[in-house]
Amino acid sequence: MGERTVVNKVTWQRAGRVTEPGRYMFRFGWLTVSADDLAIWRQYPEAAFTLVNLPSEPEAPEEFHLGAFELPTSPAPSEH
Repeated sequence: MGERTVVNKVTWQRAGRVTEPGRYMFRFGWLTVSADDLAIWRQYPEAAFTLVNLPSEPEAPEEFHLGAFELPTSPAPSEH
């Protein structure tokens, strides 16, 4: 059996900054991006979505959609 790279999160940058909802082929399999996902990325370009693996045929490329997202943590502003 071959070694697989586990992809848990995907950013808009890594998804190629897609601009339309749809199904896209990436190195890790098919990714379905919804209009709601894109709206979040437009508002929070650095958001990282959890990839949710959908059932697929054994020999078929894996299928994913975007699940929960995280915003990057930025340092709290220092008080003076």
